[in-house]
Amino acid sequence: MRIGTRLVLACLPLAALVLLPLLLPSPAHAWPGSDTGDPFTMTVDDVACRTGRATVRLHNQTRQMVRFDLKADGESVASGSIPARKSIVRHVKVRRGSSAEIEAFSVSDSTPETLIDSTRVENDCPWGHHRRQLPFTGPPTDLLGKLATAGGMVVMGGILWWYGSIWPRSS
Repeated sequence: MRIGTRLVLACLPLAALVLLPLLLPSPAHAWPGSDTGDPFTMTVDDVACRTGRATVRLHNQTRQMVRFDLKADGESVASGSIPARKSIVRHVKVRRGSSAEIEAFSVSDSTPETLIDSTRVENDCPWGHHRRQLPFTGPPTDLLGKLATAGGMVVMGGILWWYGSIWPRSS
């Protein structure tokens, strides 16, 4: 095989890696994204283990005051209004070992509640004496067994090599 052919064959995988992103379709944006017509946005942080509460931030995107209703698993936990171009923070309690569906609704006099965003948060914080996690007792025994077997095979191979070099000798 000629050197030029070998170089071309060696460069084919690299060319494929360079051209592959051009051939694949562009990645879709995550649904549900923020709608440009929504009066406010909602962001939810993970549950804080000390308090068992999730922090919910509501940010008003408009130039006028917006009313909201915040629900957790269908029950209203907070309601009120957000000043123009401002953010407010509310805390939603989530029981240990469970999850909650947090929903933000826009409230107005002329239209019924409009769902703006919803997110599921899970309170998976350990409690008590870390019942879900066993204490560290050292490296796994199967790893130590494999290492001991490999060491024994190396030593045995050395002994057989040495013995094969001294027996049978011609006299």
